[in-house]
This record gives sequence, structure tokens and C-alpha cells, in this order.
Amino acid sequence: MVPAPHWTTVRGPTFIRLLARLTDVDVASSKSSLSDRLSHWLDWTHAVALSTVLDGEHSTENGAPGFGDSEEDECARTRSSLALAIAGDRAFTEESDARETGDYTPFRQRYLALQRKMLATTGHLRGRLRDMLAQKSAPMAQLAAVDAVMERALSPREQMLLASVSGVLGQHFERLREAELKTLADAQASETAPAATPGAWLDVFRRDMQSVLLAELDVRFQPVEGLLAALRTR
Repeated sequence: MVPAPHWTTVRGPTFIRLLARLTDVDVASSKSSLSDRLSHWLDWTHAVALSTVLDGEHSTENGAPGFGDSEEDECARTRSSLALAIAGDRAFTEESDARETGDYTPFRQRYLALQRKMLATTGHLRGRLRDMLAQKSAPMAQLAAVDAVMERALSPREQMLLASVSGVLGQHFERLREAELKTLADAQASETAPAATPGAWLDVFRRDMQSVLLAELDVRFQPVEGLLAALRTR
């Protein structure tokens, strides 16, 4: 079997815990609160925009579609469709010569393509749900405006951080491959049966990559879920 990489114990969302497990470093717990860390992501223009939204008066908007079971079902179908796209992506279903070449490039390209698909889809849903929320009541219109400001403020940093995930997976890819090569070389030198099936490391990597993508999908849907929860209120 391919030797397991070093697992780091980290508490938090599944996405963060998975990434921590796939790295070869210890992750120290942050001593800063969430609000403190978010303050570094907001510049003065974002702070002014947020203050304006919080202090201003809001009226309901007309023309946006109303929220109902059909819209909620559509959100569920969209999320399911993205999950199926991840599960059935060719990175996990097609044969690859990466076992022999050790080339991570095709996997990186597929990860980035799936990220773009998730970003476009969740962004569209978020905007649509926000429009629906803005026509419910003045308080809900304010909440929709706050969400819009926070999306503009946080999205660039969020996308930058999420884009770095493919690099983390690339390092994991190399560690798994090198670990198997060492195991096979040691077995050959000692003239014993290898403890790993040649090429098994790639199957391990594919499962890990797929798990990270599905966990990232959960993260990207959190704002959508928050808007859905607000729309469900009567």
C-alpha cells in the first residue's frame, strides 16, 4: 500500500480539514477571531459601503421573481448537478498516463475548470436569490444589500485563496508518487514483495481530489444556503 501522508489534526469545516490532511506541515490554530481576520479583507471603501447599507433605509424592489418551492427545488437540482459533474469528470473516469509520467498538469486543468463552473453557477444563483429577497420586505431588502456588499468585498480574496488549492493538490500528487517509488525501490533492493501495487497512488490521489472538490462545493454554496434560509422565513 502507498504509505499514508502525515495527517494534521485541524478542527473546522470539512474543506479546511481535508486540505490540512493533505499537507505535510503542522497547522497552528489561529489566535485571531473571525471578525479580526475579516477586518483585514475589508478596505475603507468596503467599510463605507457596508456602513451606508446598514444605516440607510430600504424599500422592496419590484420586478424580481417571487420565491417558492420551484425555485428552492431548482437550487437543489443545480447543486446535485454540480456534484454529479465532479463525480463524473474525466479526471476520475478516464485512464491516465500520469502513473508513468508523473504529470499533474491534466488534473490541475480539470480542477480549475470545475472551480470556474462552480463559481459561475453559484454566483448566478446568489444574485437571483438576492433579487428575490430584496422584494420581500424592507429588512430583507437590507439583508440583500449587505450580502451584495460582502460579496464584492470578500469575493476577490476568496477566489485567490481557492485558486491556490490546485497547488496544494499538486504537492500531494508528488508526495504520493514519490512515496510509492521509494516503497517499490526499497522492495526491489531487499528482493522482497513490494508493499504497494504499482500505480495505486494515483487512485488514492483521485479520491482525495474528488473529496476536496465536493467539500469546496459545500463552501461555495454556503452564501446560497444563507439566502435560502432567509427566503424561507414568513
